[in-house]
Parts: sequence; structure tokens; C-alpha cells
Amino acid sequence: MRTMSNESSRSAPTEFPRESASFLLPGPVGDLEVACEPAETRAKSPPAGIAVICHPHPLHGGTMHNKVVTIIERSLRELGLDTVRFNFRGIGKSAGTFDEGEGESDDLASVVRWARTVRPEVPLWLAGFSFGSYVALRNAKALDADALITIAPPVGRWDFDAIDLPDCPWLVVQGEEDEVVDPQLVFDWVESLDVSPHLVRMPETSHFFHRRLMDLRGAVKNAMRVYLPKANDPA
Repeated sequence: MRTMSNESSRSAPTEFPRESASFLLPGPVGDLEVACEPAETRAKSPPAGIAVICHPHPLHGGTMHNKVVTIIERSLRELGLDTVRFNFRGIGKSAGTFDEGEGESDDLASVVRWARTVRPEVPLWLAGFSFGSYVALRNAKALDADALITIAPPVGRWDFDAIDLPDCPWLVVQGEEDEVVDPQLVFDWVESLDVSPHLVRMPETSHFFHRRLMDLRGAVKNAMRVYLPKANDPA
């Protein structure tokens, strides 16, 4: 994976960067730390979309540099999407303090607003891992996401019953030996939904996908490539 610049700019770019970039974006309670990577596309091909990726729980060490988050980012970039990661409020260089998913939803909305400004012509994908998947899911419909990826959604730890579910293509990936999120709760929840997300169960897989990150990469790419414009399909 390419190395991100260590420098941050006080002003967010008005166009999507042509190479790896990090910067501070004005957010609801102060700056949000953002990192972008351009899609790996064929020559002169436009990106297939822009993906905004949410990280796991801030109070349990979650950041945009989490290895599961970065493998999601890599997967989507390899599929031909521009990618955007960011630190929720209170993490890294992002201002503010943890706000139980409410403020973090506002953070996501700010990042999506910027993403749509710099890439108005392409679909918006949302993705998240653990707590980040909860934030992405609870906002997917309101933000009119074109696709959604939720990795190890923390069913039983947050109020999933109150979520207004999206009707866009939606992937759920859950490890069968998750020690943080109860896998059976996730499977039962998916089974109970009126919508039908694509569920991928990964045997012998823990919450943080130890020794299974490449399998996760493959699962994301295999499930989501069907939603790419034909010109962008890397297969």
C-alpha cells in the first residue's frame, strides 16, 4: 500500500487528490482528519465511485489506520473506487469527544458532503468495521448511499432495531469466531430483516480478522464487483 503523506493542510482540497493525501476538513465541532487514496483504474477511466469508510470504536483504540479499515480501503481502491477514511471526533487530529454514535454520524455526513462535492458524478459507497459499520448503516439511507458494506456489525451492542434500513446493495461480513460481536446475533438479525443483504460468513475468523485479512479482501471484492460499471470491472 502506498505511503500516506505525513503533512496535513488546514484547507480541504476542492478536487479529489490525484495521489495519496491527508488533510483537515472542517467538521461539526472542529477539524476532522481525513485520508484519501485515488482509485486503481485503467488509463483514462473515471473512478467507479467514491467510498467513505468508518473505523471501529474510538474508545477501544479504533482509528482510520485500523488494519481491517485499511484492507477494506485497499479492496475498494482495487475495485476502482476513490477512497476516503477519516478519524471520528476526538481521535488523531480530529477535534471533539466521543458522542455515542450521534456526533459521529454528523462527522460522517460532513465527510460525505465533501466527497460529493469533489466527486459529484460518481456513486457513493459507505463502509465500516464494527462500530464504524453501525455508523455507516444508521446513516446510509439518509445519505442516499448507492452501496453499503458492514464488517462485523455490533448487533446487541447498539440499537439496530431503530435503524431506517437502506434499499441499496448491502454486504455483511461476519466472522464465525468473533470474540467481540456475537456471530449468532448477527446471523439472526440478518435473517429477520425485511431487506436481504448479502451475508458472507467467514469460518475460523475472529473479530479483527487475524490471519484472514486477505480472505476479507477477497470477500469484499467478489461480492461488490457486480455493482461496478462494466468499464471499471477489473476482472
